[in-house]
Amino acid sequence: MTGKERFLTALNRGTPDMVPIWDLAFNEPSIVNIAKHFTDNVPPLKLLHQMDANDLVAIMRALFLIAEELDLDGLTMPTLLGREHIEGDIIKDRLGVIQHVGWHGDPIPFDGPIKTPADLKSYKPPKVDDSWLMAAMFAKSHFKGRIANVLMMPDPFKISWALRGEMINTLIAYIDNPSFAHDTAKLATEICLAVFERAVAAGVDAVVLPGDIAMNEATIMSPAHFREYLKPRYKEIVDVVHAAGLPAIKHSDGNLNAILDDLLEIGFDAVHPIQPQCMDIGETKKKCAGRACVIGNIDCVDLLTSGSVEEVERTVKETIEIAAPGGGYILSSSNTIHPDVKPENAIAMFRAARRHGAYPIGGAVEK
Repeated sequence: MTGKERFLTALNRGTPDMVPIWDLAFNEPSIVNIAKHFTDNVPPLKLLHQMDANDLVAIMRALFLIAEELDLDGLTMPTLLGREHIEGDIIKDRLGVIQHVGWHGDPIPFDGPIKTPADLKSYKPPKVDDSWLMAAMFAKSHFKGRIANVLMMPDPFKISWALRGEMINTLIAYIDNPSFAHDTAKLATEICLAVFERAVAAGVDAVVLPGDIAMNEATIMSPAHFREYLKPRYKEIVDVVHAAGLPAIKHSDGNLNAILDDLLEIGFDAVHPIQPQCMDIGETKKKCAGRACVIGNIDCVDLLTSGSVEEVERTVKETIEIAAPGGGYILSSSNTIHPDVKPENAIAMFRAARRHGAYPIGGAVEK
């Protein structure tokens, strides 16, 4: 099987020839630090808003090298929402959201263009064009279908609260201004759908919607509020993605058990990353069996940051033995390959998955 075939087979809850390997994201420091293990031609470390066109090409090529050296079955490409430099570590994206970029490279919204219902009424979302999809198009040209080209676009919850500036503003609106909350979620959904319409034309193979809706203890909003404000919007997006013949993956950290059935009812093809601090991948696999693929859950909080290569290998083997039988499983970290992950541990994770991930798992006959 090609990597793309392997990845899509698992997303379709099938059994490929071996467990697919993938990760939600490698950010700029991680790309540079891992690439050093494979080449001396590594770009200087810059964050995205500090890069010019040549820097962007160089970091993309370093990421592609990592994917090839580690034999990844899929690679995530971000929707390019833009990073206009304001001052210092402050940027503004295409949606008009003001964000602070930390040392790790991830932008954190702190001010948005929509503060009142009047702002929402006058807000004009930017037109989605091919420049939003340039990373995915670059990957498609490079890999020529050998591995799955996965487009990442923030989900309606993440877009909604970013447009409002802070998450708390959206959560308060769920209680004291439901119509404002619904209308903002509707706008966020329309932005997502405009991106996915372009993504289909660009030839992506799958989409993933990141946006944390849970913490370790419970969901961020009540299950009732999730079902009122987000579930219909997710369903709208998933239905459109499916109508185009593509699978949809939902990413959220935290304990999703209270709404896992809802995510399955929506029709997500996979749930990621089954965070080990608060979810059991064996139990989750049983709940999702026949309904969705599970993706994860190699710990990137402690294991990949401070564990040994031997501990990583042992955990990968044990996780595959639990989650892979019967297919419908993709191995990844429990979030992303972030800067605190030891490069040698990230490499060990993917290589261990290849050593231990051939079907039948453990020599057992697959059903």
